[in-house]
Amino acid sequence: MTPSPAVLAVALYAVLNGLIPFGLAAHVGRTRVRLWISIGDSGNPAMIRARRGQANFVKYVPLILLQMALMALIGTPVWLIHLFGVALTLGSLLHGWRFAEGDAPGWQRAAGTALTLVPLVVGSLGLAAHALAGML
Repeated sequence: MTPSPAVLAVALYAVLNGLIPFGLAAHVGRTRVRLWISIGDSGNPAMIRARRGQANFVKYVPLILLQMALMALIGTPVWLIHLFGVALTLGSLLHGWRFAEGDAPGWQRAAGTALTLVPLVVGSLGLAAHALAGML
């Protein structure tokens, strides 16, 4: 069976977002070495920032990718999957950059947060509406 274009689009964004944690983990590792912190954050603002950037990614991206996969399976148009995927990927990059670079402008965090949370909320509401309509 050949996967639908929507399922292939989800696979593309899973791959792209699967590469981002390597950069975040490398930043955490470099920060640990530079600050001589092997476990936790020792209350150091740079270490806290690095770990939070990584944790925020892990907290949201898997759930949004799962939502996108469910959307693809229930027949969501591929253009909408791409819209969610581009928003998620850009949001992850901007948010991660903000946390990695302490002197980066604050707009990245706001934009990254919005580009992550909007697909999460819209995907949740859309899937809920679709599920409820299908059960009635």
